[in-house]
Amino acid sequence: MIDLYTWKTPNGRKISIMLEEVGLPYRVHAVDITKNEQFAPDFLAISPNNKIPAIVDAKGPGDKPLALFESGAILIYLAEKTGTLLPAAPAARFDVLQWLMWQMGGFGPMLGQAHHFRKFTAEKIPYAINRFTAETERLYGVLDRQLAKKPYVAGDYSIADIAIYPWVQRYEWQGIDLEAFPNVTRWQKILGERPAVIKGMAIPA
Repeated sequence: MIDLYTWKTPNGRKISIMLEEVGLPYRVHAVDITKNEQFAPDFLAISPNNKIPAIVDAKGPGDKPLALFESGAILIYLAEKTGTLLPAAPAARFDVLQWLMWQMGGFGPMLGQAHHFRKFTAEKIPYAINRFTAETERLYGVLDRQLAKKPYVAGDYSIADIAIYPWVQRYEWQGIDLEAFPNVTRWQKILGERPAVIKGMAIPA
């Protein structure tokens, strides 16, 4: 059994989608970041950076418990544990991993800043809004051009798609006109119809 510590954020939903896709049994522990529950000592013992998501796999490597934080690392771990959604062939594997790193290093952080400054700050700061909205639009362009060439980000459906999808679902918060990116629009519609994605996006309830 895997214990999933999560909240209603794009990063959290990556892991619930992945767990639904691979069919591993798991329990959900909601960590309400609006109430600072991520700073509780028991959660710190699992996630040293006080961030969701995190997992504890009771049957980790060597059949010993494994605690793991950082959504990208968790996606890779679950893919390797189940032998799915991450190719074994080196070229295809690194294609998936480079797009996963693109999401972790740019698409997530920049979109997060865009929707933070556009939606959540009491004082609207034009420089920050313009800077992060422009970078968000650029990154959507990168994604759209990639999806013009392939049905999924790295060819076949993979952990790269799972990592990117929940962030796209907040496009309105980010000031994005999704219709301006037709390939992203097509891709997100296809993913949004997958049963595992539907279930994963609803966790925690």
